[in-house]
Amino acid sequence: MTSLDLKSPVIKEVKYNEYAFRELERQVKGDEKARELLLEYPTDYIIYSSDKDKDGNYDVYVGETNDIGRRTMQHLNDDSKERDDWEYLSKQSDASMFVIGHEHFNKSLTLDIENRMMLYLTSVDHVKKLNNRRFNNQNKYYTSEEMADLFSKIWRSLRKRKKDLFPIEQVIKDSAIFKASPFHSLTNEQHKARELILDKVKNSIRSNQTGQLIFVEGDAGSGKTVLLSSLFYTINTELVDGLGHRPRNYLLVNHDQQLTVYQQIAKKLDLDQYDRDVVSKPTHFINTHDEDDPVDVVLIDEAHLLWTQGKQSYQGKNQLSDILARAKVTIVIFDKHQSLTTEEYWKDDVIDKIRKDADNKHNLIKLNNQMRMDASPRTISWIRSLVYDKNVKPIPIDDRNYDLKIFDSPIELEKAIRKHDSDKENQKDGLSRLLATFDWEYKNNKNPDDGEYWEVKVDNWERPWNLQIKGDRNQRRKNKGLSWAEQTQTINEIGSTYTIQGFDLNYSGVIIGPSVKYRKGKIIFDPHESHNHKAIQNRTVDGKTKVNNADRFLQNELNVLLTRGVHGLYIYAVDDELRQALLDAQKNY
Repeated sequence: MTSLDLKSPVIKEVKYNEYAFRELERQVKGDEKARELLLEYPTDYIIYSSDKDKDGNYDVYVGETNDIGRRTMQHLNDDSKERDDWEYLSKQSDASMFVIGHEHFNKSLTLDIENRMMLYLTSVDHVKKLNNRRFNNQNKYYTSEEMADLFSKIWRSLRKRKKDLFPIEQVIKDSAIFKASPFHSLTNEQHKARELILDKVKNSIRSNQTGQLIFVEGDAGSGKTVLLSSLFYTINTELVDGLGHRPRNYLLVNHDQQLTVYQQIAKKLDLDQYDRDVVSKPTHFINTHDEDDPVDVVLIDEAHLLWTQGKQSYQGKNQLSDILARAKVTIVIFDKHQSLTTEEYWKDDVIDKIRKDADNKHNLIKLNNQMRMDASPRTISWIRSLVYDKNVKPIPIDDRNYDLKIFDSPIELEKAIRKHDSDKENQKDGLSRLLATFDWEYKNNKNPDDGEYWEVKVDNWERPWNLQIKGDRNQRRKNKGLSWAEQTQTINEIGSTYTIQGFDLNYSGVIIGPSVKYRKGKIIFDPHESHNHKAIQNRTVDGKTKVNNADRFLQNELNVLLTRGVHGLYIYAVDDELRQALLDAQKNY
């Protein structure tokens, strides 16, 4: 059945109070079909109350039930005595409830709709709190193939009634919170990993051992962040019954923009109600927790960004070692191809030992599926060969129609990216942005002597580096809490690994700067052309030996930039020989 064949949902809105069911009966009186679907069939429902602040935010609860009348009274009379969130909603005079029915609803479908609704509403700017306590994503069932189309019909119908609570779907999908939400349906690979890890966590907490490491590895776009977010939410909300106490569970990430995303998720889902620092940077966690009182679980996203030397307020030698000493179980998400600076340098033999130790304890989890780039394996292989084998091979024909294109000028590259960032395409496929290797000077909190912005310059073409165009007061207010790519003015800037790592785009336009050259049939990396000082400086290892890993870090920088585009990757190379080699490789396209 196509989406055109699906009938529209039946949706009624009533005040959320003791008269709600009576009002619902009144609204469906005389409409036998609506009465049957809402009063006799399974339904989904959304209860919301506008917050009293000037921004018009909402507290929201999403649920499903076989008996909307009984369930409503249970929330009002019983749940409000046991849970603060229900007590709050029951006292709000403006609280309302949408009741949603459809002729194809069954228990599995309403559970799936409930889960998708939580996924979307978590990502809505105006939702301050989203209250629920469970995962409900289902496996295959009768009518499961209709779920996505039916949900879109429901969402669009709700949007007609309340636009600020139910924005355009693509606006939701563009948000960084959506992409890191714990409510995504997991692939079989992710689900198996999640269940295995949860079993390990429960056993370790019960045995009261400290220092167990679970090592999750996968390339960029393999679904690591969604798995981690799902684990974080589940451990916080569902392990209480199995353990008899609420686990002390923390999520750490050494990346400013990702930190903001996770903090917003924790706040909206009330995961920070017992500890406001449940999401933090590694240094803060280490400095505020003692080895004599280890927490239950620590999850670390982008663990390849952990410091392996002292820096600023961190006085230790290795953040991972210090975290392991402060937790019973530590779950790390690691991709050695995304370490970018000398302070994140890991010796190969150290990584190999960590992996081997985890593997020997059956604690090594590998994610192999590519979840971000909608590209064929041949295209993924072409990118990897370009970066790590240093070969420019003929660009393969992509049977998934992934759009990989080489440009002869930054002007044409920018035009193409701006075309894909049009309002029409944004609503369909998402945001597109320009990115570049860190080969032009940029100093944070300091203006250049010769202009207003630090800029990426190629011949007569120039654009500001990221995080410089602020917009007016209204725009700055809208940008609060948004990642770099989500901010509308950033279409006029150039992003770097510092603002795009961990995120994705519809189309990415990558300017490969002069640090990447092509000589004698091979790509070479020239650290003298890079302004990424943290990547090219020497690093003292073992307290005596100075090593330089600029080649590795510049490779990883290029890898991160080339793997951001979901539907397309556009490239311009500054180096004449590299640009020509790439254009020649495109002739076979």
